[in-house]
Amino acid sequence: MLKEDLIAPCGMNCSLCISYQFKEKDLNKKGFHKTYCKGCIHRGENCTHMGHKCENLRKGKVRFCFECEAYPCKILKFLDKRYKTKYHMSIIDNLNFIKDNGVEKFLEKEEINWKCSKCGGSICCHNGLCLNCNIDILLQNKKYRWNEE
Repeated sequence: MLKEDLIAPCGMNCSLCISYQFKEKDLNKKGFHKTYCKGCIHRGENCTHMGHKCENLRKGKVRFCFECEAYPCKILKFLDKRYKTKYHMSIIDNLNFIKDNGVEKFLEKEEINWKCSKCGGSICCHNGLCLNCNIDILLQNKKYRWNEE
């Protein structure tokens, strides 16, 4: 079950992040050398992607970026474009959904959208793999991205 404190202020679902999933599964024991992450909120950074560039995030003045008067700012738009292009998700869409429907409904939607059809685990947004079922693919190609052959 997804947790609210794993939703970063920028709209990223940290539980779908490769660094978070690697930590949860302790995958460096399988020969990887990835930095582990326990999520933006748990690291006390408010937002790994934007906290160093945004005073409101850095000082914890907002829980989510949509609470800011500059929403969506240039930095968030740039990050959103990168995530839509590379990782099949829009953090601005995530934030708008949370704003309109609340975090609880967002978590329910995320659980369905990113659920592995084989084991019920979470698919990683950075490569499109379930790291329970498809770790062998990542072992063969450590830079694997969404549906590469």
